[in-house]
Amino acid sequence: MNVLMLGWEFPPNISGGLGTACEGIVKGLSAYNDIHVLFVVPKSFGTENTPNFKLIDAEKVAKTGKVIFAEHLSHEFTTIEMPSGLLPYDSPEDFSKLKHFSNEITVSNAEIEQSEITTQIREFHFTGKYGPNLFEEIDNYAMIARLIAENNQFELIHVHDWLTFPAGIAAKQVSDKPLVVHVHSTDFDRSGGKINPSIYSIEKQGFEQADKIITVSDRVKKRLVADYGISAKKITTVYNAISPKSSKDNPKETGKFSDKVVTFLGRITIQKGPEYFMEVAKLVLQRMKNVRFVMAGNGDMMSKMIDLSARYGISNKFHFTGFLKGNEIKEMLDLSDVVIMPSVSEPFGIVPLEAMQAKVPVIISLQSGVSELIRNVIKTDFWDINAMADSIHAIISHNPLSKVLADEGNREVNKLNWKNSAGDIRNIYLSTV
Repeated sequence: MNVLMLGWEFPPNISGGLGTACEGIVKGLSAYNDIHVLFVVPKSFGTENTPNFKLIDAEKVAKTGKVIFAEHLSHEFTTIEMPSGLLPYDSPEDFSKLKHFSNEITVSNAEIEQSEITTQIREFHFTGKYGPNLFEEIDNYAMIARLIAENNQFELIHVHDWLTFPAGIAAKQVSDKPLVVHVHSTDFDRSGGKINPSIYSIEKQGFEQADKIITVSDRVKKRLVADYGISAKKITTVYNAISPKSSKDNPKETGKFSDKVVTFLGRITIQKGPEYFMEVAKLVLQRMKNVRFVMAGNGDMMSKMIDLSARYGISNKFHFTGFLKGNEIKEMLDLSDVVIMPSVSEPFGIVPLEAMQAKVPVIISLQSGVSELIRNVIKTDFWDINAMADSIHAIISHNPLSKVLADEGNREVNKLNWKNSAGDIRNIYLSTV
């Protein structure tokens, strides 16, 4: 079965969990010889070639106007770089600053002659940043997806998150093939409930046009039913997983600091609950001094958090690393004694799995999708700063508790793998075509 998959990022170009999940899914699917994936990305950064992943440059697509599925593509995923200056995550405040966007994105915008599309592609400049023509770029993405769909043979379209929905719908219209929509998050989650009407409209259209929907947790499934009016019958939950550790990975380093290290790893946005992490740090430091707090990531609330740490008088015990990826994440986890994810609304959350794999005790919010899947962690409500502070104090103060959480968590997470998740996705494919 040939699958046209439309994503927005792929390692090493990642802004959050979306790219990591896409990599896991396509690698998991590579275990099934009857599934061949043509993976389309808007913009690539750096070298993205792997044994299962081959990059085809956008300029080649623009000039030839076609990319054909190889006859024998098993264990190999081909990517096409498509022109766009977008990234998958942003805040409502940033969207409000954009001067040019339409209130409604329809597939009719993709109705354009192939020669005109080719001309436009050659004129595009790729920055990988947000610009004033956000929704115009989504339209352009849909145009190219339509072009690719017209020139390739495939049985099914699989898209990831809202920025690819118009492209998926355009591909479905021209090919008359079924559309599978994969929901890694909704605007309700990303914005803390302050949804952008235009994004909501695109999401709702994608959900309605989808033949099948995959959600990363039951939490997201319930959201689609309650807030978008989607029938639960066409929604299936497939939990994310984690890639096995490389044999080259070194054992966790210990003893670098006399202080214990508590880490928040993720985007510093309202969705992730950074203010609650700051409140928890303040409470813990009132009870014990041999602890440091690290906020590893970037986001629209970073400046506010730096100011808050100074206002609370804890800036000497608080560290901001900026955005981390790849081996930097591993190094941060190796230095951590506790990882905490106090998300207000988390569709899934891969960071806890990465921490468990690194044998770090984990605290997560009950408002995260991953809490449905894992057991050997401490779970609290995101707003219960006293419970989180007590949990951190207990883990740091009692080595037996820390060891049990680290060992049992590691055992549990090592049973999760992308091949199983991809197998569930394959079954959805087979029931759809």
